[in-house]
Amino acid sequence: MIIRLIRKLFGGINLSWKRLIFFAIFAGIYTSVMALIPSAGDTSFADITISFEVWILFGVVIIMNSSSPMDSALKCFVFFLISQPLVYLIQVPFSDLGWGLFAYYRIWFIWTLLTFPMGFAGYYMKKNKWWGLLILTPVLLLLAVHYAGFLGKTLYYPPHHLLSTIFCFVTLLLYPIEIFENRKIQITGIVISSVLIAAASVYSFTNKITYKTTLVVNGGSAGAVFDDSYRAYLEDDRFGSARIEYNDAVEDYMVNAELVRGGKTNLILEDSLGNRTVYEVTIGYDFVEIKQTE
Repeated sequence: MIIRLIRKLFGGINLSWKRLIFFAIFAGIYTSVMALIPSAGDTSFADITISFEVWILFGVVIIMNSSSPMDSALKCFVFFLISQPLVYLIQVPFSDLGWGLFAYYRIWFIWTLLTFPMGFAGYYMKKNKWWGLLILTPVLLLLAVHYAGFLGKTLYYPPHHLLSTIFCFVTLLLYPIEIFENRKIQITGIVISSVLIAAASVYSFTNKITYKTTLVVNGGSAGAVFDDSYRAYLEDDRFGSARIEYNDAVEDYMVNAELVRGGKTNLILEDSLGNRTVYEVTIGYDFVEIKQTE
């Protein structure tokens, strides 16, 4: 059943203009909702709001169900021309930026303009020729970059972005198989995707995310009081390391950390007598939240 559905997506849909417009409106609404739900933030469900992997699938599906190069170009362009502004329009009433939110649409508008030539050229992948693979390869490269980014985030804060990692992995292998019918072209495409996956995986495992930040400052808002006679450390060293350093700019001591994992642990400040002050630390990709517990 799943194979039948996939085959239908890649050439078995009667993609009328009415269906395309409905599809564009649905995609825009779904994306804006994911951007508005706080609990979806920093997860695979919200990745569609900032990255390309799902939009690439939408574009490929449109191309594979179009009847001519011009039909493909126009439908790709109209799909993005409707869906992308709608993403921001729905968010306007809920955003502190108001209409200023549309400043973020500029880059997507440029991509929307590019969908016309990309849709036109992409149609020729359906000709089942070797040069169709040359058209697809830049898409595979972009997907591999996304895969590396999501895998790195998953390794840093599992299972965050795991679905996006799997999605990129699967579509990298799926596109050569479903777009082309020629067996040699399919195998060549799978080899290209496999090499990209391997290279991206090696990169992510050897260049793991490290977030360097200041956790607390002596006398700061967290209420911490310490100097260089204290010892600072994370209760679970799997999350990284912490140390007390003197900062000349603020002329005071602070606890700096190198964090290699997302989640929750405790920061412990311990004086020379063994007295401890404990702070709960919530670690994200680019933020920390500190709360004293004892």
